[in-house]
Amino acid sequence: MQDKKTQVKQMFDAIAYRYDFLNHFLSAGVDVYWRKKALGLTKLNKDAVLLDVACGTGDFAIEAKKFGVQNIFGADFSFNMLHLFNKKSDWIIGNNFQMVAEKLPLKAETLTNITVAFGVRNFYNIPEAFSSFHFALKEKGKVTVLEFSMPTNSLIKIFYRMYFKFILPIIGRIISKDKQAYTYLPDSVEEFDRSIDLIKLFYDAGFKIVEKHNLTFGLVQVVIAEK
Repeated sequence: MQDKKTQVKQMFDAIAYRYDFLNHFLSAGVDVYWRKKALGLTKLNKDAVLLDVACGTGDFAIEAKKFGVQNIFGADFSFNMLHLFNKKSDWIIGNNFQMVAEKLPLKAETLTNITVAFGVRNFYNIPEAFSSFHFALKEKGKVTVLEFSMPTNSLIKIFYRMYFKFILPIIGRIISKDKQAYTYLPDSVEEFDRSIDLIKLFYDAGFKIVEKHNLTFGLVQVVIAEK
């Protein structure tokens, strides 16, 4: 378990400075739509107190500000990602802080919303993370998870796998200069889709309402859990 934490942290520290460009380039810019759609489904408003976990360079949190959210915090265990987030967002409250997602240093019922974009897949203890989310949220608070998934359509799945297995790793490796990162991505997506049931895990953590939305032919999923 600890090995995965170290591996993921080192990997994201290494690719941080090309991360935004690669996200937009490799998804043909659709990742911007995915974030906006996920936050729209969450029905964020100006009164939200939002923690963006595994925030990376802050694109999800920055998009949330466009919904009128003023109280936004970011959390990630990659120092390089947080450094770039700070450079992009001088409006962030206080300083971004480095932490492990499973151990939120927060009091009970202090947040209205928690978001995680493409980060749950990298948690090394998802049930513990979801329990801590439940603890930190106010009543009716929501967790919004945006994550890759395997499409159910057979033809789309074939092209998806070809892109993820062959094209994406080559481009990612050339641009990021990291041999591991964009090989890890397709492998982790397939393993996650095969073995993790987010809806069940949210219910197990005590959430009362859980809904799932598939976007772009099922390439990504939005799961929203309400306390």
